[in-house]
Amino acid sequence: MLKTPFYDPTKSYEENYDQGPYGSFADGKDLREVGEPQYDFLGFKIHTPFGIPSGPLLNSKFCKAAFEKCFDVIHYKTRRSVKFPVNDWPNVLFVETEGDLTLEKTKKPLKASLKAPDSLLKISITNSFGNPSPDASIWQEDMKKAVEAEGKGQLLIASVVGTIKEGFSAEDYYDDFALAAKLAKETGVKVIEVNLSCPNVASEGILCYSKEAVESICKKVRKVLGDTKLLAKMGYFSSAQQDLLEDIIKRIAQYVDGISAINTIPSPVVNERGEQALPGPGRLSAGICGAGIKWAGLDMVKRLKIIREKLNSDFAIVGVGGVMTPEDYFEYRRAGADIVQSATGAMWNPNLAQEIKAKL
Repeated sequence: MLKTPFYDPTKSYEENYDQGPYGSFADGKDLREVGEPQYDFLGFKIHTPFGIPSGPLLNSKFCKAAFEKCFDVIHYKTRRSVKFPVNDWPNVLFVETEGDLTLEKTKKPLKASLKAPDSLLKISITNSFGNPSPDASIWQEDMKKAVEAEGKGQLLIASVVGTIKEGFSAEDYYDDFALAAKLAKETGVKVIEVNLSCPNVASEGILCYSKEAVESICKKVRKVLGDTKLLAKMGYFSSAQQDLLEDIIKRIAQYVDGISAINTIPSPVVNERGEQALPGPGRLSAGICGAGIKWAGLDMVKRLKIIREKLNSDFAIVGVGGVMTPEDYFEYRRAGADIVQSATGAMWNPNLAQEIKAKL
């Protein structure tokens, strides 16, 4: 039987933000590791190179709970320079992937509902929020609290994204990434990630496949961050896009300290009647995460490692996608990930980090 998730898909985003986290994440028990951290990540000492990527940790309450449950490298949910609304509820639906969600399978709609599967190993979900954000003055103060919740051997990462505004040119849009990063840096966070891979905002699109856009954004963000560490979050690149991926990494290696991959795999999602499952324009397609995308996350880690060696570079690799069990964690580490993160697996198994530590 599945554990109670710390983010409740049956409740609205606002309810989760105000009342969450749920389940054992809310029990207040601080299980953090003691002693000296042994792992190095971007110059910071970490107890275990495992944590939670940008997405389910909505605010400082969620971040504090994640730290207390031994998730040592975590992301505060993606934030913007301006207030931005959440997509209509529901945002999280369970989808039927029947094994790996290959790119071929995404050519046909996936069936989705609020009915959970009977096993953690079968969970794949829609992740359709649209990168909502409170006003910067609000999230900055709350992010400071999340930074304060860091324990020894733990690290908070801020995820930021640009926002298209009326009359903006492409360069204006890229400048807004830098503004959001600057606002995040002011909170005292030590690492910032630019989200270049979110598929759920129809007006903005997925930027990570445009080499000029990625290069411009990373250059602008590096300029405002100074020595603050910078990660770039990428989506999945198919084997046919390997040359493009390598070209992008070449362009941004001088600006970034690491690459995170992957975000989600977009796919059409319908209900049992074959109708669009998620309400609102531009939401027939949703980003899918969970067990079904593990193959893609692993594949990207392996290919990023090849590129790193080919370029004789030292950028860190953060592996994300379908990490549901301790075995998945170790598979990612063997593939070349310096840090491994889990969103869906962690949501339904708050003991996942402790289970991994027990096997180290």
